[in-house]
Amino acid sequence: MKKWILLISSIVLIIAVVSIVIYSKARAPFNNDREMAEKKAGKEAEIVSIDKYYIYNGSHTYYTIVGKDKAGVQKVVWIPDNPKEKLVIKKLSDGISEQDAINKLFNEEKPKEILGVRLGIEKDLPIWELAYLDEKSNLNYYYIHFDTGEWWRKIDNL
Repeated sequence: MKKWILLISSIVLIIAVVSIVIYSKARAPFNNDREMAEKKAGKEAEIVSIDKYYIYNGSHTYYTIVGKDKAGVQKVVWIPDNPKEKLVIKKLSDGISEQDAINKLFNEEKPKEILGVRLGIEKDLPIWELAYLDEKSNLNYYYIHFDTGEWWRKIDNL
């Protein structure tokens, strides 16, 4: 009986260790991208504390950092995946907040559930992307200009 308990315990332990290793390896690219984005935001926008981090995968991939600089000013830094492209840096107060974007969505659409809200850039325009399910559980995307708070485009019923 002791042999069976020892054997089963060993198998469970091996499975747990292998699972942790696989999970760590799978997360490594995401962690590396975030680390790269944080370093660039610190170096080029002088961000000293990070409040939020977004990954946006639209026409191009952007890593977005929201944080404070040395003077305590909240900034948004959009970092393109392509190292040849330039960063976009704006004060958070120069655009609409995440909550304002969510409120606009609720005023104009009837989402059943919001799946995600992230900052990104499309056609050189900083935008909020809101992914949500409608009353029929269809996936929808709603895009709002970061600067003006105006609706930009919508993708319905996916």
